[in-house]
Amino acid sequence: MFENVDVQEAIKRSIQTEKYARDFYLLCAKHMKNLDACRTFELLAAEEVEHAKTFYDIYQRDDLPEFAEYMKLESAPDSDWLTDLEKALMEGLNERKAMELAMDKELKLETALRNLAEKISDVAVREVFIKNADSTHQHFELIESEYARLMRMVHETDMDTYVRE
Repeated sequence: MFENVDVQEAIKRSIQTEKYARDFYLLCAKHMKNLDACRTFELLAAEEVEHAKTFYDIYQRDDLPEFAEYMKLESAPDSDWLTDLEKALMEGLNERKAMELAMDKELKLETALRNLAEKISDVAVREVFIKNADSTHQHFELIESEYARLMRMVHETDMDTYVRE
């Protein structure tokens, strides 16, 4: 993602990515027929705003508008979060496809955040990246759990019951 790390540029890109993720989840929520899936995507969208804010708070340049205004701006059409979603919409987006795409996006983002954190020498900034990577992993687990429930798979909390029977 970043070879020679310009930390402020990495933070700015992270703010943008979290905004793209928020927009992705809001669009997913609009297209869900299942109310639980819709709520899951709305929850994730709200958490992406929190992630963006943690990055925004450590950004030291003055080339972005105030946070609330920035979050209102239209996302770049070439964001891979949104282009992949547009492709899925054209192919017939449903809960299963949306959650599979979301899990893929969250795993990739977690990896990118962790890889970037390893290259940042500023401990406080590195911690923000690690904290967001940890939360991104929790997003993956939430989506995975909801996916299993919606697809009527055995839930991880029931696994011992089924294994013993």
